[in-house]
Amino acid sequence: MNVGINAPGASVDIDAVSKTYGRVAALDRVSLAVRPGEFLALLGPSGSGKSTLLMALAGFEHPDSGSISINGHPIDRLPPHEREIGMVFQRYALFPHLSVRENLAYSLRRRGVKAAQIQSRVRDALSLVKLEDHAERSVDQLSGGQQQRIALARALIFRPSVLLMDEPMSALDRKLRQQMQMELKQLHRQVGSTMILVTHDQEEALSMADRIALLHNGRLRQLDRPQDMYRQPADAFVADFIGRTNFLPLAAPSSDGQPHIAGFVRPSDKVLTPDAAAPLSGKFLGVRPEQAMLLSETAGYQPCTVIETAFAGATQSVLVEAGGHRLTIDMPTQGPLWQSGDRASLQFAAGSCRVYDTNH
Repeated sequence: MNVGINAPGASVDIDAVSKTYGRVAALDRVSLAVRPGEFLALLGPSGSGKSTLLMALAGFEHPDSGSISINGHPIDRLPPHEREIGMVFQRYALFPHLSVRENLAYSLRRRGVKAAQIQSRVRDALSLVKLEDHAERSVDQLSGGQQQRIALARALIFRPSVLLMDEPMSALDRKLRQQMQMELKQLHRQVGSTMILVTHDQEEALSMADRIALLHNGRLRQLDRPQDMYRQPADAFVADFIGRTNFLPLAAPSSDGQPHIAGFVRPSDKVLTPDAAAPLSGKFLGVRPEQAMLLSETAGYQPCTVIETAFAGATQSVLVEAGGHRLTIDMPTQGPLWQSGDRASLQFAAGSCRVYDTNH
C-alpha cells in the first residue's frame, strides 16, 4: 500500500491515541498534529508516555484506541518496515562487525536498491554528516558523536519523510551534546524531513524544536512553540517543568488590586503579566529566577537574607529567604558577588509574574 510518505516533510496526525498496561494509562487520548517538515519534541518526565507514543508511531506498540496517519493515510495496521519511517535509537543500534559504509548500505540492500545507487547514496549520506573520510572504519573506531552521526545518516539514507529519534544524545557528555544539538538542527533544515524527538531534557527541547508537546501521566499538557511555552505556561506543572519557577503563596486579595504574598511586608506592585489572572486567596504567584533581582538594602522593598550561593560562570544562583519563604534568584556575575548571610532587598521585574491554582 502506498501511504504517500516518500515526499519530504510529511504531516503526522495523532488522534485520541490511548494505551494502557494493566491499570496504568501510558497514553490517555493524546491528540496532536505535526506539520510537514516540522521539528517536534516530545518532552516529559519518566513515565509521561512520550516513548510509548514514539513507539506507536514507529509501529512497535499498538494503541488500544485512536488512530495515526501520515499525509492523511492511516498507518495503524502497517508493520514497522512498511511505514517507511526513519528511526534513531538511544543506543544507535549500529552493526559493530560492519564498516561505516556497510552500516549505511545495509538498509538500502534490504530495500532492493541497485548497487550504483547505493554507492551514490552512501557517499551523499556521509557528506551530509561530514564523515566522508570514515567510510572504511569500523564502528568501534568512532567516537560517541561520530557514532551518533552515522546513526542519523543510516536513518536518513533511504530518504524518509518522517524521522523518529528516541533520546539519541543522552549518552554524550554535555559539551558534545550541545554541539550535536546545533548540528542536528542544521541537518533538519538541509533535509526537510519531519523530525520527532523524544527527550526528557528541557534545554534540548527548547533549543532545537519548532514546537514542544509536553506530556505528563499520559496526557498532553501543552503544545506550543518553545518561547511561548516558557513565557506562557498553561499551568503550574508546565511552569515548573519548563525552566524553573519559584511559587509563593498569595494572601487574601486586597483593594489595591496588587498581589500580596503571604509574609511579605508590602504588595508586589505591577508584577503580573498582562494576561495573568487576578490574585485570589489560596493561589500562588510564580516568578522565574531570572525575573527576580537583589538590591542592596533599600527602604520600600521586601527585605531578605542570602542563605546560599552557587557560581555558574556568567550567572550566580542565589538562594534567599524572604517573608518566611525561600526562592532562587539568578543574577549576572558582573560586579561584586553575593555571599551567604548578606542582607538585601528583593524586587520582581514588572510584568513577569503569573498566578497559578497550585504550586506544582
